[in-house]
Amino acid sequence: MSAPAAAPARRVNVRTPEVMERVQAEVETHYRSVLVEAVRQQGSVVQIGETTVRLARDFGFCYGVERAIDLAYAARRVFAERRVFLLGEIIHNPEVNRQLTEMGIVSIPILEQEQAVSQLTSEDVVIVPAFGAETKLMKLISERGCMVVDTTCGDVMSVWKRVRGYAKSGFTSIIHGKASHEETRATSSRALGDQGNGHYLVILTLSDVDFVCDYIRKGGNKAAFMERFKGASALSEGFDPDLHLQQIGVANQTTMLKSETEEIQRRLQQAILDRDGAETGGKNFQVFDTICGATQERQDSLFLLLQQPLDVLLVVGGYNSSNTTHLVEIGEQQLPTFFIRTAECLTSLEQIVHFDLHLKAEKTSYSAKLSQSGPVVIGITAGASCPNNLIEDTLLRVFKLRGIDEAQVRAAVGV
Repeated sequence: MSAPAAAPARRVNVRTPEVMERVQAEVETHYRSVLVEAVRQQGSVVQIGETTVRLARDFGFCYGVERAIDLAYAARRVFAERRVFLLGEIIHNPEVNRQLTEMGIVSIPILEQEQAVSQLTSEDVVIVPAFGAETKLMKLISERGCMVVDTTCGDVMSVWKRVRGYAKSGFTSIIHGKASHEETRATSSRALGDQGNGHYLVILTLSDVDFVCDYIRKGGNKAAFMERFKGASALSEGFDPDLHLQQIGVANQTTMLKSETEEIQRRLQQAILDRDGAETGGKNFQVFDTICGATQERQDSLFLLLQQPLDVLLVVGGYNSSNTTHLVEIGEQQLPTFFIRTAECLTSLEQIVHFDLHLKAEKTSYSAKLSQSGPVVIGITAGASCPNNLIEDTLLRVFKLRGIDEAQVRAAVGV
């Protein structure tokens, strides 16, 4: 059985008016794009000659990401003479994390965090990223007496509240997410409940949920069940499918694909109803929509963009960004879609360096679309962790490769 929830950490407030005024000016310098803002104001479309670029209506930094970055910058300014550490990455974007490293904030890789934190002192500052952190790690930080700057997203904390409620009422949390993802690990630790006696199961795919649903309906081979979900902390300690699938509550990593999460909820609910009947089954199943609003907005905006005629879609962001990955999955269903980290991935009109979700690796592909003669329409979007300056770089790069320089683009947009 896991330990009870951690005691409150030694949190500090760095959001003083004088600090935040300086920080926000610095953040704008690093990540803002006047060009992108102007494009948005004129309908998110730029057309010059035979080249058209369409931006999604909603993309880029959400409020939670902006808040996390602001707090990280503020922590460095307030504690200029102290060591400042970050648990993993503040968000899943390499450009943002590079900036923090250059500011002297030391990132602790996820697999090294317990060991590293055990060496810290009360003079050290620890930044908790937007994804949150596991309760056992927060307890260790508290025991070390470190000062904590907590940037955990409010939407993530809403999920924690929900899974704690499931545990309190004796329900097992079924969490749709990636078991190794920082957010899901943090959520799973809260699903154990305040007394440490709750249980959880993390599922990722529709194949996973169908396997679980079959077990709910008719039981099965317990050893095979445990073998399927044993990796990457997908099961709580002592999990028994014969006991802990009797009453279930569904939650999710906030950045998952909305349509898939809804389908998982539907299938699990139906399995419970099939096993227990309508009256009892209704009491044995709980669900709460925990997809974050920004993730949903960006997915909905991409669906709207895809209603327009497009030749190519570029999705900009960190390759380990969950919400960005789902945008790529949506795009791939309709047209050639390239998941690029930065504008530098567009090496020529024909050659694009991009991340292949199926191979789980970066590769170079050749596309005739950008180089074709005649009209070309390129769509661009990004997840909630991608700054606008990277969108600007991508937009300008597309036009440059098509023989249109930056001055022409800025003139067309009016900036």
